[in-house]
Amino acid sequence: MYQRIRALREDKDMTQTQMGKILLCSQRVYSNYERGDIDIPTAILIRLADFHQVSVDYLLNRTDNPKTAR
Repeated sequence: MYQRIRALREDKDMTQTQMGKILLCSQRVYSNYERGDIDIPTAILIRLADFHQVSVDYLLNRTDNPKTAR
């Protein structure tokens, strides 16, 4: 479900542990986000979008346009 967050992380050559530290969660929780085992809370989605400089809609596969509306 959240394949784009994995792709964006890998594009930056980052580990799940590194992303977990940025998002203030464990590697295990972050891994669960990537696999879609648990829904990503809104605040975390916003942090991910800001970090990767993409829109939340892009992360959620609602658009193929990664640009934010800002």
